[in-house]
Amino acid sequence: MRTAWINLAFIIVTTGIGVLIGFANLPGSWYAGLVKPAFNPPNWIFGPVWSVLYVLVGVAGGRIWQRAKTSNVMALWFLQMALNFSWSPAFFGMKNTGLALVIILALLALIFAFIWRARRLDKIATLCFVPYAAWVSFAAVLNLALYLLN
Repeated sequence: MRTAWINLAFIIVTTGIGVLIGFANLPGSWYAGLVKPAFNPPNWIFGPVWSVLYVLVGVAGGRIWQRAKTSNVMALWFLQMALNFSWSPAFFGMKNTGLALVIILALLALIFAFIWRARRLDKIATLCFVPYAAWVSFAAVLNLALYLLN
């Protein structure tokens, strides 16, 4: 039962902070006015995708916390969350596509480092990060395109 509560706490905190940061940094007219690449997805897709990803990231964090809370893997989890939570304020809040690009590339590196380090510790936590890595890879390409086009 304790395992479920820890996982639930990680899911709630991760998703909750992500949602709060999202609402505090809405795209708005600045984003609407940007020149976008042809592969730019519709705005409505971001909320559902990030909700699912935050649940998966929360599960991964909870599982690693229970197995190795003082490990380098857990440190990677917290570091990547700090970068994740700083991307929206940089991109939407500061309207700085260049800074956001630097953040998302560092975030992507930490995501892959987490996957690499967690693979022997917890397969489920590792698998939870695979769709996250895929989406952030896409988001990095999108961020780069927005930077170059604007």
